[in-house]
Amino acid sequence: MSPSFPWHLLLFLPLLLSTKTSEASSPTARWSPLPAFREAPAFRNGIECPKVFWDPVDRRSLQIHNPSIIHIAMTLDTTYLRGSVAGILSVLRHSSCPENIVFHFLASHRRSELRNAIITTFPYLTFHLYHFDTNLVKGKISSSIRRALDQPLNYARIYLADLLHSAVRRIIYFDSDLIVVDDVAKLWQFDLGTHALGAPEYCHANFTNYFTDNFWSDPLFSRTFQGREPCYFNTGVMVIDVWRWRKGRFTEKLESWMTIQKKHRIYELGSLPPFLLVFAGDVKGIEHRWNQHGLGGDNLEGLCRDLHPGPVSLLHWSGKGKPWLRLDSKHPCPLDSLWVPYDLYRHSSLLSDC
Repeated sequence: MSPSFPWHLLLFLPLLLSTKTSEASSPTARWSPLPAFREAPAFRNGIECPKVFWDPVDRRSLQIHNPSIIHIAMTLDTTYLRGSVAGILSVLRHSSCPENIVFHFLASHRRSELRNAIITTFPYLTFHLYHFDTNLVKGKISSSIRRALDQPLNYARIYLADLLHSAVRRIIYFDSDLIVVDDVAKLWQFDLGTHALGAPEYCHANFTNYFTDNFWSDPLFSRTFQGREPCYFNTGVMVIDVWRWRKGRFTEKLESWMTIQKKHRIYELGSLPPFLLVFAGDVKGIEHRWNQHGLGGDNLEGLCRDLHPGPVSLLHWSGKGKPWLRLDSKHPCPLDSLWVPYDLYRHSSLLSDC
């Protein structure tokens, strides 16, 4: 080597190498870019809509006490972002007063990128993005029959009342694999009476299938539904009275069943069974049209399914099969074509033309 070689830099070589290694092995370094989306059109209120005056400096400022505001909660993550964007577009497209809707997004990772994705896709949208701390459910989640059901963000709906502004009284929760084909105001105005939660119920479903033999063979557990007439309901569409939820300490009750599950293995379906254990038999039934669920097939194979009989206000691809994945793989189900008009995903061929 040349006598002028900076030998002192060799002292820092291990540090430089370890820094590069740690960056390459970090989750951030492995993250792929978020999907790109076309910009959605601006949806404006009709002349019959109540006036809402947003802060000109910060359009996303909360107007908690305004009864004309509809609050909708959804989760945001990289895996389901394409579905979330389609769901948001469907709500806005069919709303009579789209400017009076506030979205509340829950995200655990890459929040800055997700926020930018929403802003660039929906420049006129009023929304808030909350951090969901996955440590809240660390150690409480048990493996289920499908890996997607075990993701911490799938449990974020349990903590909605804790994450939202304390003055939010009511909210609609939507999963990220659905589209709304009716005015969401009709769902928002549904009277919950004295109930904390409203959802379409399916009392013909075999309720025993949602719990293991460990549950039904234990006299203490099996008495859980005594005095109730429990019916299955899907947690992907819920209208929640947040104040009644807080008063009833329902987050703690759901967590207690998750703790029991870790020890006794009383169910196999992720975050759904705790909701059934706490609420089934005490749910305000909403018309089935507001959750035509199961379009993604079952949780193992995800085979194509037809609609349930009756009118439709919301299409829900619950189950393994998601419309965007089946479309990309060139093996769509017939009903997946109903999701396509709400897909704002910018395919690579379109990106190359820009």
